[in-house]
Amino acid sequence: MPLDWNRIGSTGQQLLVQPRDIFAALPNKPFSYLRQEQGEVLEGWFARKDDRDVVIKQNTGGGKTVVGLLIAQSTLNEGIGKAVYLAPDTYLAARVREEAARLGLPTAERHDAPSFLAGRAILITTFHKLINGQSVFGIAGGQRTPLDLGVVVVDDAHAALATTEGQFRLTIPIGHEAFYPLFDLFADDLKEQNRKATFDITEGDVTAAVRVPFWAWANKFDEVWKILYPFGAARDEAFKFAWPLIADCLQLCTVMVSSRGIEIQPPCPPIDKIPSFVGARRRVYLTATLSDDSVLVTNLKADPKNLEHVVTPGSAADLGDRLVLAPVQLNPNLSDDAVRTLAKQFSLGDRDGDGNPETRPVNVVVLVPSSAQANLWRGLADRIHYVGDLEAGVAELRARHVGLVVLVNKYDGIDLPGTACEMLVIDGIPRPMSAADRREAAALIDSPTRRARDAQRIEQGMGRGVRDVGDRCAVLLLGAGLAMAVHDNAWLELFSPATHAQLELSRDVALQLYGQGLDGIRSALSVCLDRDPQWVQRSRFALASVRYRNAGAVRPEAAAARDAFDLAVAGQTSQAADRLQTAINGLTDPALRGWVREQKAGYLHFTDPNLAQQQLGAAIRDNPGVLRPTVAVNVRLTRPAAVQARTAAGYLGATYADSTALVLGVRTVLDEIVWDEERTDQAEAAWEKLGLHLGFGSTRPERLYNTGPDNLWTLTPTSNAVIELKTGVELTCTGIAKKDADQLRGAVQWNTDAYGAVAAVPVMVHPVDVYDARAIAVPQMRVITPAKLEEFKTAVVAFTTALTQGQNLWGEEQAVATQLAYQKLTGDRIIGTYSVAARGPGRG
Repeated sequence: MPLDWNRIGSTGQQLLVQPRDIFAALPNKPFSYLRQEQGEVLEGWFARKDDRDVVIKQNTGGGKTVVGLLIAQSTLNEGIGKAVYLAPDTYLAARVREEAARLGLPTAERHDAPSFLAGRAILITTFHKLINGQSVFGIAGGQRTPLDLGVVVVDDAHAALATTEGQFRLTIPIGHEAFYPLFDLFADDLKEQNRKATFDITEGDVTAAVRVPFWAWANKFDEVWKILYPFGAARDEAFKFAWPLIADCLQLCTVMVSSRGIEIQPPCPPIDKIPSFVGARRRVYLTATLSDDSVLVTNLKADPKNLEHVVTPGSAADLGDRLVLAPVQLNPNLSDDAVRTLAKQFSLGDRDGDGNPETRPVNVVVLVPSSAQANLWRGLADRIHYVGDLEAGVAELRARHVGLVVLVNKYDGIDLPGTACEMLVIDGIPRPMSAADRREAAALIDSPTRRARDAQRIEQGMGRGVRDVGDRCAVLLLGAGLAMAVHDNAWLELFSPATHAQLELSRDVALQLYGQGLDGIRSALSVCLDRDPQWVQRSRFALASVRYRNAGAVRPEAAAARDAFDLAVAGQTSQAADRLQTAINGLTDPALRGWVREQKAGYLHFTDPNLAQQQLGAAIRDNPGVLRPTVAVNVRLTRPAAVQARTAAGYLGATYADSTALVLGVRTVLDEIVWDEERTDQAEAAWEKLGLHLGFGSTRPERLYNTGPDNLWTLTPTSNAVIELKTGVELTCTGIAKKDADQLRGAVQWNTDAYGAVAAVPVMVHPVDVYDARAIAVPQMRVITPAKLEEFKTAVVAFTTALTQGQNLWGEEQAVATQLAYQKLTGDRIIGTYSVAARGPGRG
């Protein structure tokens, strides 16, 4: 008779709890042993399993999925409660289920699966499925009873955090019935903040965005509620997922208006609305690149004390070989197009670029942040994949040689091991998409806080092609901005220890290639791709002694922001403001200090509106990107430099430590001044920096005072360049529009009112130099056309390059003076040289 195996070996047997033991007992696992780093991490977690929040950090490809699954199974076996494993998206959730099946661990796909509810299977689903206003897990105050969970494993925590912010944001698109009543209610308040941007919103400018002042939102809240509540109650399509999550804290929300819609978002996600997550006995966050753990506190309400220490393997050497080169760092004269062609040649096996394939072709994967950037590769790409067709695209890369494949706006969550991706190109990093994020990015543009976020995205991208210690990947970073990230020590410190070590090793290679053309880069890439024994030895040695940072990193102002929001939700807005002040006292970064002061002022308004405005006045002195207080901000007149060259030398000498940093820094500024309707704010910020590099007083009056030009350069003691940038105008336009000419005319009048006898030189950066028939001409107006802009950029690059030909020449007044004069960049010649006179048929 057949044996009943259920009656054999089970008497008195207890379920295994130690993750290592669970793995050892799996009968059909695909590999016999856990990797050493996996075992170390599981031991570390088990020692801390009773902590509510645990962060686990491993290098990309370090086997985090297996770790997370074993932790979930351990919790089930211990009888703590139901186990949920959350992946960033459905594609990755499917990959996790496949991994669990290979291990022989029971899983479920649905929240109502009997095996999951009975605690016999791990539910594998997406973070989005848990965190939304119609969550199948239940929400606070909802009709569905929330599910009680024992453990929630959050895979790719950085991706989950982005999902959280989006889920707690109510977006009312411009065509929605609630949009115009809400816009009209605050139109005057928006104009007081930024008249030009408000007008641009009505004209459909995709970059224009203005925050509704917190005092206007609070004072008109009854009208707001009457407009919004009917749509929330009716579960309107635009409202149904976010409204249940934010309705109770609506009065505290930040509100942004843009030409795409109105965004309403709390200062921190009210994560208490998801009881299943907040009440889970264990929450485990798996991450490879989350060097700043602050967002786990602000977004997911993790306990900062639990995050003081993170679980890591003993060694960080569990990473494949990676060579990272930034071509423009090696030779400033190399164009991005030339590097794109090189990448295509490597995908064909034509490494020497002679048109004849002579070696094994490789899969080249290109990461781009947008469709516009993808279009630059369209003539070279064998495939261009968006998120919707990503699964098939990745499967094809893993199965065979495809060629050059472009992935649009997907920098994390993709596994491309082995030959799936042997060369990786990162062509830009994602820009913030929401209006609130764009505003924060602009306000903190030079802040270390913002830099840390960008470094994280870069590292996420670089990890796509190295998923195992046996993998290899040659990485190319396009553009000066990315080159600066791997050159500047302030950036390098933001990467994980293993990536930092690889970047340092790559920099040693780069030093030998400096000044060479593409042939030097080709040779270096081949050394990595062919696994040259000398390269492999040095690569392994560079990683051998690297250790993870096992101390968590939670910024004090982030913890304060979370505490303050929770206090405000409880009605204790005065205490919320006090909590933020404790963080403000310790901040040395003016931009960040001003940003936090604005948050404090928002809470103060509920108890002392006058004091709130005073706080906002202090905030705008620290950071001109915050809300303008109701009392007008006094215009601070910029003064002309006593000697332009002396001022420029002082700025350049203080900003750049070496010649490479100088070249990359200037190129980064110039790269931001482009004809792109979605990057106009970046162009204005870059123009301001460019003026400082050249020794002019340089400001953005319209941003500072809600009036005046986009930019103002003090050229000489008797003249100011009053500049309007129209880099968002289509290059195919046929004339300077009346509204644009009128705007510049108003800026000239502002200069007269503010500066008196200092003459205004009216300048417009515009695709054409001819007025539209309806435009009224601005006397003596000059136009920087695309051709003139290129001449100007070329001169600035030449000015910079010349200053790198000797030791610290960029900090010496006489050397700077010589080059400014030679390139015609002095205050008395720059506008006349690099612009043309505007011409008819406009009316005079």
